[in-house]
Amino acid sequence: MQTLHIGVDVAKDTVVVACEEAAFPVQTLPNQRGALRGWLKTLPPGSRLGLEATGRYHGLLADLAHAQGLTVFVLNPKDTHCYAQGLGRRAKTDRVDAEMLARYVAREHAELHAYIPPTPTQRQLDRLLLRRSKLVVLRGALRATGTDLPVGRVELRATLQRLDQLIAALDAHREHLIAQCPDRAQALSRLQTIVGVGPLVGAGLMQALLRIPFKNADAFVAFTGLDPRPRDSGKRIGRRRLSKRGPGELRRLLFTAAMSGAKTNTWKPYYERYRARGLSTTAALVIIARKIARAAWSMIHHNTVFSLDRLATQS
Repeated sequence: MQTLHIGVDVAKDTVVVACEEAAFPVQTLPNQRGALRGWLKTLPPGSRLGLEATGRYHGLLADLAHAQGLTVFVLNPKDTHCYAQGLGRRAKTDRVDAEMLARYVAREHAELHAYIPPTPTQRQLDRLLLRRSKLVVLRGALRATGTDLPVGRVELRATLQRLDQLIAALDAHREHLIAQCPDRAQALSRLQTIVGVGPLVGAGLMQALLRIPFKNADAFVAFTGLDPRPRDSGKRIGRRRLSKRGPGELRRLLFTAAMSGAKTNTWKPYYERYRARGLSTTAALVIIARKIARAAWSMIHHNTVFSLDRLATQS
């Protein structure tokens, strides 16, 4: 049977599906398990589905399609938006978006990475890390805006204490989930041998490295969005900037680890060396963050612990 390339525009209550090969007309389906499963069974084996990441609304279809044996691509909305602009699309409707996604998957699938569903524990850990980061941002905003309040200081202090307790509860639950799986616990223990990496950063690194089989350390650095993006043209050498294509929370955690590590005897010589070359504080810390990411990939891939000697040979 012919392999179909299907684009799906996902909303909270419905999904709109279109096929590049025009094997069936554009359809609108309820974003519900029964309706989606019945529709997926009508697709020929080997079909490819493309859908944009939508927070949580795309997860049900992505998981069901993967379980059906289909190839699923969860696409970055920024990429598909630029692709639609390149096609000169003047309208944006659910139907137009679904047709554009079908075309994108049909032509670019060889360059895309197929969706790998997380395990239930991985999904819980992802949510814990994300919610914790939002609470930390909220706590910081409350502290910054409440310092000069003429009234309500007692109430604000109580609110901050409650936030601290909630963050601590999330941390305890995260540690409990990791402790239930010996493989995760051992991986986290090894990652924490990296100077600057604590339980939180180690959990973020462990989540990514145990879920996705990165080919090499460069692939993992690119996943984090810490890879430099050249902007050269002819004789012009443009300024390098980070791609920032990966998960923002993991990138933030790595930068935090670099800030902590730069104060230690392990990473401080590297930091001072980069600063002596004229690099800014941020640029020097980004380089250290990349080194931490590379070390983490190597340790998980080769089942080792952090080694200063190996770090010295890679510098």
